[in-house]
Amino acid sequence: MKRLTTAFLGAALATSVFAAPAWAATEISFYYPIAVGGPITKIVDGYVKKFEEENPDIVVKPVYTGSYQDSIVKAMTAARAGNAPDAAVLLSTDMFTLIDAGMIVPYDQIATSDADKAWLSSFYPAFMANSEANGHTWGVPFQRSTIVQYYNKEAFKKAGLDPDKAPSTWDELVADGKKLTVKDGSGNMTQWGLEIPSSGFPYWLFQALAIQNGADLANQNGTKVYFNDPKVVEAATFFKDLSAKYDIMPKGIIDWGTAPKDFFQGKTAIMWTTTGNLTNVRKNAPFEFGVAPMPAKVQGGSPTGGGNIYIFKTDNKDKQEAALKFARFLTSKERAADWGIATGYIATRADAWDTPAMAAYVKDFPAAAVARDQLKDAKAELSTHDNQRVTKALDDALQAILTSDEKAQAALDKAQQQATAILRRYQE
Repeated sequence: MKRLTTAFLGAALATSVFAAPAWAATEISFYYPIAVGGPITKIVDGYVKKFEEENPDIVVKPVYTGSYQDSIVKAMTAARAGNAPDAAVLLSTDMFTLIDAGMIVPYDQIATSDADKAWLSSFYPAFMANSEANGHTWGVPFQRSTIVQYYNKEAFKKAGLDPDKAPSTWDELVADGKKLTVKDGSGNMTQWGLEIPSSGFPYWLFQALAIQNGADLANQNGTKVYFNDPKVVEAATFFKDLSAKYDIMPKGIIDWGTAPKDFFQGKTAIMWTTTGNLTNVRKNAPFEFGVAPMPAKVQGGSPTGGGNIYIFKTDNKDKQEAALKFARFLTSKERAADWGIATGYIATRADAWDTPAMAAYVKDFPAAAVARDQLKDAKAELSTHDNQRVTKALDDALQAILTSDEKAQAALDKAQQQATAILRRYQE
């Protein structure tokens, strides 16, 4: 009887073990703005794998959502359907849109420990300007950038210019641009002095000119814009004059993706674009190139750009805590350094630049520090409530200025009227 009882208990114990529900990890979804495949997705997948190794109780499901424009639409559509991502990298300028939709949670409401507070205070202030509003921190900087000048040192030498000195003022930009603009014997242009892209994100590249002329495009609360401020009008006129008056830049719209190709092919000696292109330029430029901060009119400077990590609202506290832990992992000093080295984006916190990996990288490639050093003069990227409609008003004005005979004042007066009407309800 004793043997039977023991056998029965053993069988019962085995049955209960195998019948017990499997231990379940907390699963979170992570939206990232890029198409499936390619080197960037491999880097992100590698980060996810390392995070899961360090946190075996959390499973991260990356969802690659296409362009930034596609990503914000997909994230908001999913949220409205009750299936919001737990965390997402979206433009820093999407902050007010996400706040107004009530879809994201402020970090300071969930990151409350002393370590959390130290982490939130570790990022460069210039990046936090597009991450904070109404006394809260809504996003943390991940892949952030400024605009920098890339220039062909060989072209500078041929033009009799110092290959180690890019234009530092608007006057120098025009003077150097004229020397760098080359035509063949038949009068056909073979090399432009300068290309500033005016498609994709025209307002962003233009904002650099406005900042350099001492102008702000909007207030910090995202409720007012200053599109027809005299300094903004002057900057827009200069933008047009680079092609129409000085003839150092192609007329009309310059495609965002065309500028790097033209630079690699020697069709332009200088281009303005994101520091996020740094690794691309380093790998593909078939000549020695330089990287320089923006030229100044009354001051230097560039808008910041790029994406923040947002955490979406949920009633599941385990998911929210896991999303916060993942955001902290992605923005640790080690990951910030690694991401900057791999992509060219600016490591978003000062201590990342003190890591052995980043120190070695900058020693080997000093150009990597140019965008970081420019942060002292950087301003928040144009961001308002109903941001896409507001920036479209400015983009349309810039297109009219660059492609027609419409004067900057008239085009920007129209943009100001449109944006003011859009923002009126947010001022009450």
